[in-house]
Amino acid sequence: MTDIIAVAAIVVVVGLALAYIIRAKKRGVKCVGCPSGGNCCASKKDGSECNCNCK
Repeated sequence: MTDIIAVAAIVVVVGLALAYIIRAKKRGVKCVGCPSGGNCCASKKDGSECNCNCK
């Protein structure tokens, strides 16, 4: 019974993390873990400086 609970907890955590990543990608975030992921230079078209190294 303990194994079933542990596996269920892991499945829930992985599912929530996957849902977070999918939602972020649908919003257009280029770097999901980056604090300025929504404002990354890869998403800017004016060529201005960026403060993270995402591409």
